[in-house]
Amino acid sequence: MKLIVGLGNPGDIYRDSRHNIGFSVIRALAKAFRISLKRDKGAFSLSGKVKIDGRNVIMAMPLSFMNLSGTAVRALLKKYKIALRDTLVVADDLDLEFSRLKIRPSGSSAGHRGLDSITESLGTKEFARLRIGIGRPNADIEVSDYVLSQFNRKQKPQLKQIIENAGNCCKSWAAKGITETMNIFNIRSKYNE
Repeated sequence: MKLIVGLGNPGDIYRDSRHNIGFSVIRALAKAFRISLKRDKGAFSLSGKVKIDGRNVIMAMPLSFMNLSGTAVRALLKKYKIALRDTLVVADDLDLEFSRLKIRPSGSSAGHRGLDSITESLGTKEFARLRIGIGRPNADIEVSDYVLSQFNRKQKPQLKQIIENAGNCCKSWAAKGITETMNIFNIRSKYNE
């Protein structure tokens, strides 16, 4: 069993914000696999189960706010008896240029509070993460305002493709593992244009 968790904040006010792109990826995957994401009792999440290349995969969106994502991830791992090596977290990244994807087997949070919460709850940084570049704001915009706002008019037309590319990266990770997926998605290619 594998777990793919998209990070975001619950509630319509945050639905299409930059910080919620992890949720957007999970929603798109659920739509592609024609499954419903349902409230997962005891796991503080919406989740659904799919098969990717013959492997069982739980896809989830924590209902705890971003800064408390670790509570939900820990509960999901415990409930479904999933190993850390079989866990992928999808999150936005200010330090990557808009649209760029980067998947890694572990690493620092780079100040991302959702990743910080997961690291703190699990007591380790040893879980895979897919970062989706949202770029940095201009100097006159607060970072918190920027991540909680929607993508701008120039960016919005590209979102569908970015989310599809990120979904393809998640499917590759589930089917082929982290190393092969890094070799495909971490290079500048059609997936990152």
